[in-house]
Amino acid sequence: MTIWLEEFTQRLCGNIMVYLFPVLFGYCSWELACGGSNMHSFKDLNAFGSDRAGALKSTCSETPVSVLQRACKTSLNCFCIIRDNSAKTMGLVSTSNSVFKGVDLHSRTNNTEHHTSEISVDQLIVRRGQPFILTLKLAQPFNPDLDQLTMTAETGNYPSETRGTMSRFGVPNKIPASASSKAVWKAELKKGSSPETGSLTLTIKPPADAPIGEYKLSAKHKEEKQVLANLSVLFNPWCSDDWVFQPDDEQRQEYVMNEHGVIYRGVDNYISQMHWDFAQFEEDMVKICVKILDMNLKHKRDPAEDVSARCNPIYVSRVVTSMINNANFGGILQGSWGSDFRGGVPPSHWSGSYAILKQWYSSFYSSVKYGQCWVFAGVMCSVMRLLGIPCRVVTNYQSAHDTNRNLTVDTYFADYGVRAKESKDSVWNFHVWVEGWMRRPDLAKNNKYDGWQVLDPTPQEKSDGMFCCGPAPVTAILNGDTHLKYDVSFVFAEVNADCVCWLVKKDGTMDKISTDNITVGQNISTKSISSNKRMNITDSYKQREGTEQERSVFRYALDRLKSEATGEGDTGGSGEKVLSGTSEMNTTDPVRTAETNKPSQLIIQFKEDSRPVNGGDVNLKLILSSESTVTRLLSVNISIQAMRYTGQPAGNIQTEVTEQKLLPGQDLSIPILVPFLTYHKYMIVSQSLNVSVIITDLQNKENIYLAETRIKLMDPPISITVLGEAVVGRELTAEVMFMNPVKETLRNCTLTLSGSGLFTGEIITNLPDLQPSNRIRVQFPMFPYRSGERSLMVDFDCSSFRDIKASCTVYVK
Repeated sequence: MTIWLEEFTQRLCGNIMVYLFPVLFGYCSWELACGGSNMHSFKDLNAFGSDRAGALKSTCSETPVSVLQRACKTSLNCFCIIRDNSAKTMGLVSTSNSVFKGVDLHSRTNNTEHHTSEISVDQLIVRRGQPFILTLKLAQPFNPDLDQLTMTAETGNYPSETRGTMSRFGVPNKIPASASSKAVWKAELKKGSSPETGSLTLTIKPPADAPIGEYKLSAKHKEEKQVLANLSVLFNPWCSDDWVFQPDDEQRQEYVMNEHGVIYRGVDNYISQMHWDFAQFEEDMVKICVKILDMNLKHKRDPAEDVSARCNPIYVSRVVTSMINNANFGGILQGSWGSDFRGGVPPSHWSGSYAILKQWYSSFYSSVKYGQCWVFAGVMCSVMRLLGIPCRVVTNYQSAHDTNRNLTVDTYFADYGVRAKESKDSVWNFHVWVEGWMRRPDLAKNNKYDGWQVLDPTPQEKSDGMFCCGPAPVTAILNGDTHLKYDVSFVFAEVNADCVCWLVKKDGTMDKISTDNITVGQNISTKSISSNKRMNITDSYKQREGTEQERSVFRYALDRLKSEATGEGDTGGSGEKVLSGTSEMNTTDPVRTAETNKPSQLIIQFKEDSRPVNGGDVNLKLILSSESTVTRLLSVNISIQAMRYTGQPAGNIQTEVTEQKLLPGQDLSIPILVPFLTYHKYMIVSQSLNVSVIITDLQNKENIYLAETRIKLMDPPISITVLGEAVVGRELTAEVMFMNPVKETLRNCTLTLSGSGLFTGEIITNLPDLQPSNRIRVQFPMFPYRSGERSLMVDFDCSSFRDIKASCTVYVK
């Protein structure tokens, strides 16, 4: 209560003397924030019988005005802002000779009409381009033919009509507007008003290009000016004049209003999903998101221009990408892609956005440790949806990171099979970004580039001197328009780059083994509308692999990049030796294969008997076949590496070299066994196993073949059961159960519970050590505080398994 009053009056009253006191009287409760030059001092207030400084007690028979009379020395220049907790309304009361007697903001009604009642029914939150109502009570009749009510809406510390951050308008509409005025608000006297009694019901409309943010609304009548309210203005995807307009209601419900989602991870042939709690309508989210905008570097450099530019979703979304990470200082999340997470929690710990945003806000904007791409994207999606920009999370599998803008990613293998060295370029198992929906009139006047725009908050490369990325139109990426802003060339490479594999010999020389133009950009995925099914949107990003159209777009994009990079030519090494060997892939198997100009001589496949589970041995088979009519003697080098999801090796697990005979007309099956005890210590901090094979034809050593696959281990199962019916305010019990699947004791076990509408924050419970083959069962209470469909999120962490996730849907009445 006090926090709300303190902030509200501070914003509303500026530097005037403000006194705060809650007036409590049984079931009818009024919260008052009072100010003015004729207020009693704190000492006087205490003399009025309060039991603590600034607190007044009253009876249920007392009205807010009578309480106000007790608080004021005289009837002049003394007023209170009032919120009625039982009626959920907010307004102003005064006992002075002021012409302004009160205002009813109709917050519940307005917020419902503006699709913001999920955020609050107390605080007025409206969307631009859409009218809202308020009732102003005057001390005398109002004659629209003779009287003039002048209103002012202003945002930021430097309000200006020419910047669109202040608007003067009135009833009747006789306020002269400057030709240079931007974002002009309008007001009308609503039919059914009673101006003859001083009751004015006004319809007020912020323009569809108004800067978003927090506003102060004031009124002037008969030379007296009065602050009426503070309100928040958001983007409006329901308004056709707003650049974020989304015409389809199902998409608005999914991409603006849905608080729960799915983020896809794993590898392209082992796609796994994790539920994410966006929680964009939780307490204080408006304040948090506005503060995010206020903390960005552009605001610090030129606050007036920054606030003015918040009319543009292109600008706002780009600012948000720069603020989600802390690479630009002051951002929300600190990234870490290693194994040291001291001072914070591993990125895999998080299951939702609110705990992160709340921690950042409550810690006076200290970056939260730690995040990786899916965490950055999940948090950004929450902020975008709260601000009113339709947004969805997208995962790109086999995602390239091309650092030198040549649309090529180089990978180096030693002649004994493992990755020889780290490259500045890389191919991530997956990479997660978001798409925001908006118009792009800055790029074309024919709406060609309107619609979904890629926005990537993960700090990878600088854009205009800052770590941010986008908005890049998905249509531009599809067409190879790499010259367009923002950062189209970078995202184009993420889904289209060619992969070149090099063999590094013992003497340091390198031979090119293969060029692969198919692998990068697979199974680009997002959650379906109104369901948790995966939707493959690859065709919206790139032409079909293997088609001439795909190669034509690739060449067009590369030519564009070369023309921009003065003096930069083809980065391929001169005098390279291209080896004659090649391999083919069975399209149903996760094989990374080589392609050269020579006809296929060896077919390499990896096959599994069952899906590998973390905690068990990994068994698969390497299948070799050839069209050769003679027996072939082969050296087969099989290497297993632990891989971070960014495509960088985390450790060599095992290597095996054998000589094998491949008989004509027959398949050669070579079993591959990776015991749990062998891979276990590496996989605690890694996301996948990389199985690579280099095969040398011993009868013709110039023929070298390479193939690799990545394996994502499934987590052991964890179960959740909700016991009983979920009702707002009523205790509900849930049960979590987990069995230790390995022959070692699990130590440092914790269980983290979260879920918007169910818990106000994360609930972390320390658990006892869990012996082999033992089961732990935990019951816990929760008190749902919001109705509707809610997601209960569970995270189990221990010394051997990091952050096993589970979730279930709870329907709260």
